[in-house]
Amino acid sequence: MDKLKFAIPAGSLAKATYEFFARSGYKLSGTERTYRPTINDPEIEMKVLRPQEIPVFVSEGLQDLGITGQDWVRENRADVESLQDLEYGKIKLVIAVPKSVSANWGMGDFMESVWEQGKNFRVSTEYLNIASEYLKSKPEYKKRFGDADPMIVTPWWKKGDNPRAKIFLSFGATEAKPPENSDCIMDVTETGTTMEANNLRIIETVMRSSATLIANKKALEDPEKREKIFDIVALLKGVVDGSKRIHIFVNVKKANLQRLLTELPSLKNPTISPLADEAWVGVNTVIEKDCLIELLPKIRQLAQGLVVYEPRQVLALDEITRRKEGKCAPDLK
Repeated sequence: MDKLKFAIPAGSLAKATYEFFARSGYKLSGTERTYRPTINDPEIEMKVLRPQEIPVFVSEGLQDLGITGQDWVRENRADVESLQDLEYGKIKLVIAVPKSVSANWGMGDFMESVWEQGKNFRVSTEYLNIASEYLKSKPEYKKRFGDADPMIVTPWWKKGDNPRAKIFLSFGATEAKPPENSDCIMDVTETGTTMEANNLRIIETVMRSSATLIANKKALEDPEKREKIFDIVALLKGVVDGSKRIHIFVNVKKANLQRLLTELPSLKNPTISPLADEAWVGVNTVIEKDCLIELLPKIRQLAQGLVVYEPRQVLALDEITRRKEGKCAPDLK
């Protein structure tokens, strides 16, 4: 098998991606000096690319596997297989307007007010396709313009047949564009602090996004590459699952064991081991973190010696196997 070509993101996702790989057992080196870091797996060839580009390169088969934001998969309309939400790099893609816009208005009201003045409605954003879809989804737009495409304006080309709604490509500092250069912006945010500082108010959330693992569909059809890809999925999914679960050990009297298992259904398929005192057994299992507070009162009544570990990874190998056999949903959450 040729090396599996794996693209990881530069920019804001880079540091979190390197930390995520470290928790998975993979070791990346050279990340500060080169766009081609090495990894402790001779069957993988790493490359660092902009997250905006990764969906396109994976879709085209120039990379077999990639990590990027779900927002860029949607923006690029990339024909890729989404394998796993990695649940880091969480952001919101939002619409923000100047604070001078009435707080009682929705986006449709604001658009109508601009058009009623005989002006064109202007959006500044990096997300040209998502912005076009968004405007066309608004009832106020449909009522006026039907299925006409908003005009998208870049330094190199224009497309779209409706100049009354213009979407301008932003190269950064998007928050600075209103009100002189745009009526609103579509941009990503984590807390909204930067928008607040630039006198903007979030009026709507378009989508939520996080880092996601994507694959080229033809690579998944290659038996050798498919096996390697699902080895990678197992390790990366293990980090996601490990962050949500805890490993518990409790000692319980045999007389209380069945009651413990019956009353605590969250204790799924535990390992039960004999102890030196034959009247006692050890119960060993993995549970969801959120369950511990609910389970603790019962555990305290029926058992003793509770030990809790936060696992580095939880490898759901049975789920990966089902996925490879085509029996699992596309995203192994």
